[in-house]
This record gives sequence, C-alpha cells and structure tokens, in this order.
Amino acid sequence: MSKDTLSAGQKIEEELTWQYPHIAKEAPEQKELADAFAQGYKKFLDEAKIERECVCFAVAALEKAGYTVFDPKKEYKQGDKVYSVNRGKSIIATTWGKKDICEGVRINGAHIDSPRLDLKPNPLYERKELAYFKTHYYGGIRKYQWVTIPLAMHGVMIKKSGEVVHVNIGEDENDPVLYISDLLPHLSAKQNQRTLADGIRGEELNIILGSLPFEDKEVKEPFKLQVLSILHEKYGVTERDFARAELEVVPATKARDVGLDRSMIGGYGQDDKICAYTALMAEIECKNPLYTSVTILTDKEEIGSMGNTGLDSGYVYDYLCYLAQNKGADVKEVCAHSACLSADVNAAYDPTFSDVYEENNSCYFNHGCVLTKYTGARGKGGSSDASAEFMAKVIDIMDKAGVYWQIGELGAVDVGGGGTIAKFVAEMNIDVVDLGVPIISMHSPFELSSKLDLYNTYLAFKAKCSSYVFAK
Repeated sequence: MSKDTLSAGQKIEEELTWQYPHIAKEAPEQKELADAFAQGYKKFLDEAKIERECVCFAVAALEKAGYTVFDPKKEYKQGDKVYSVNRGKSIIATTWGKKDICEGVRINGAHIDSPRLDLKPNPLYERKELAYFKTHYYGGIRKYQWVTIPLAMHGVMIKKSGEVVHVNIGEDENDPVLYISDLLPHLSAKQNQRTLADGIRGEELNIILGSLPFEDKEVKEPFKLQVLSILHEKYGVTERDFARAELEVVPATKARDVGLDRSMIGGYGQDDKICAYTALMAEIECKNPLYTSVTILTDKEEIGSMGNTGLDSGYVYDYLCYLAQNKGADVKEVCAHSACLSADVNAAYDPTFSDVYEENNSCYFNHGCVLTKYTGARGKGGSSDASAEFMAKVIDIMDKAGVYWQIGELGAVDVGGGGTIAKFVAEMNIDVVDLGVPIISMHSPFELSSKLDLYNTYLAFKAKCSSYVFAK
C-alpha cells in the first residue's frame, strides 16, 4: 500500500507502532551469509562438546589469529592480541584498544558448559551380567530425554604418574556408543503413574557399558573387569584413576541442518556454545578497536557459576586488575566505565507449548539476536536488570551496525525463570545486559536454533568489539 493512500490514522499508526521484522523478508540477502557462517559453527559444536574442548578450540583459533599468552609485565599497544586460560576450562581473550583503559573495556561473556551427565567418582559396577557406569546429572536436564539415545564420553583422567589422559569415546563413526535403557511400553504401567519430571529418576541414569565377561572363571566381577581391561588397553588407566577424573557423558549426535529449507541448526550444547562461538569469532576479527575488548568463555554457569572456573569467583576481576595495572590504571575506574554483553540464549517462542510464553514479550526465530533486559524468577529474583540508559546505548550500537535484534523474556511471569552470568558481572560495577540467540528445546540433547539469528548475534558482538562509542 502506498503511503499516499494511507488514512491519517494509518500514517500515525505506521509512525508510532513497531514490530520486529522477519529477517528473511526484510533482508533476504542474509540467508546465504548466515548459511555460510553456520558451517563453521556446526563444526565447532561437533569438536567442542565439553568445556575443556571449547578452550582447546579457542586457543587454536586465537593463536592462528596471532594471539599470545598475556604477560602482565609486557607493554602492549592498540591492536595487540592476548589470551589467558584458567585451569583448562575457561579462557579470556583481549584486543588492546586505542582509548585509555581508564575509559573502560568492552566485554562479551559467554559460558561453554552445558547440561550433561557426569560420571560419579566411583562409577563402575556390574549387575546381573551387565557392566554399568553410575552418573550424576549436571545442570538442568529433563532426565527422560537422556534415555535410549546414543551417548559419548569425553574428558580427562589423571594417572598416578601425573600423566593426563584425554578420553573421547563414541564420536568417531567406528567407535561404540554408550546407552541408558528405559522400560518397554508392555512393562511400564507402574512407571506411567509417575509424573513427567519423575519418569526417569537420577539414580536410574545408569550407562550400559558391556555384556561380555572377562575370560577367566576365577574372576569375581568378570563383566566389570572386561570393561576395565578395555579402558586399560586403550588409555592405560585403572579403576583407581576414576577418582582423579572428569568424565562427561554427552549425546553422540552431530550438529545438522534442520528443516526442508535448511534454515535451522540442530545440535547438542547450543546453550551456550552458540554465543561462545559468535563472541569468539567477533573477538578474532576485531583489529584495532577504540576500546580494549575482553571476550570471556567461562565455565559452571549451568550450576550457578560456582567454582574457580565460573564467574562467581575472582578470576575475571583479577584479569581486569592485571589489564589495569599493565597500563597504570585503577581497576575500579576501569570497571565503572566498562560495558558487557552477557552472551546467553533465551527461550524462543514455541507455538506447540504457547501457554508458557507471553507472546508480546517473547523472542522468535528469524527476528535476530535477543536482548533480555532481565532474567530471574518470582519477581526478577536473581537478575541484574539492565538500566534504561544502558539498554538505549546497546540498542543504538546495534541500530548503527545494522544488526537485527528483538526483545524477549524467559517465559511468562511466575511460569519459570533462570539466570545468567550477568549478575556476577554487575557485581564488579559494570553495566551489563543479556544478549544471545533464541533457542527451541533448550537444555535438551538436541537443541534448535535459527541460522539468521546466529548470524545477527555474531554481528552484534562484532559491533560491540568495534569502535562504536558508549556515551558516558
């Protein structure tokens, strides 16, 4: 309809009201760009399923791009690139900017841990001629989703000698996979009386490892020993070494295009590796920024960011202290003038389960990255709640950079809720807001995202790392 044919009310309506546009309708040229960007992302999902692998991936990518290990005693100039690894499970990368660091740094922070099953410290046992691992789930999972799917085991075991053994079983097409059983419908009448949340219980998430005995009739536990002998042959480890191990069980599936139009990506761990990858790529492409950039890929978010590799510890603040000291600045002044995008996903509107969303304040596929002003639950509890002033600054940056963005909440009021690393960044007196990708089936073994949203999240982080100025 031509503007000349609009009524007076329609003209006012067009001027005053707003709807977040569908990217494919308004910018169809982005479809090809988003698909190309998604190829590297899918490879990342397959290669970096656990936090240690994410750090290894990041180190390789950063060093290829010219980053070196940060030395607090070395002098740095605009454009110099450094990184620092924390205990092999979190990493921070920086590109030094032109402005005095007292004017603040620009932070993108994502987490690289995902919901999964961890092996217990004494996991191996046999029962009725089957060998098993006992697990303890990590993060918010729906336990029934983890049974009868192919599983892989990743992680490290430390031998008594101190040698670190990297374990990866189930990813290669020639590897066996692991498995958790469920009841057949014919025998599940009693189980069917359980609530959905209790349909599979934590102590029922037992991983089947083998059904053949060790060939010696004098052995007390031949099925357990057979598994141990296989692990010893492959990795040189013993049962005692499980006490010095971090072994994580994840889906053995690969990331795939989803939909006949190939517009979506399905894969494990997209919360929050989709934000980690986009932030990392934006950091690497940052050349000579106005402000010093800081990109954080952190651990432990799914269990509250506790521990010395999570944001509820001092390692990020200590790193900012080192940056400040390197330039003879006061870290308190640096933090007060800094800004952060807490890079985390949000729940995309799912029409199948529409009752848990509030449509006007939900995020949608193909409408761009989602700004989440607050998270939390029961009256915004546990949220930092970004100020109107800071929201205005972030929106202005994205508008200037041509980024497609939208606003979203994590479900309807009092239906649920969640948290991110934003509150821990805010505790350092840093302005922060959540920005990430809408996800369907979040925390499941096979999450769903949109390629166009992925691409625009990358553009948002790239803009944040660039020379766009926050007016103070």
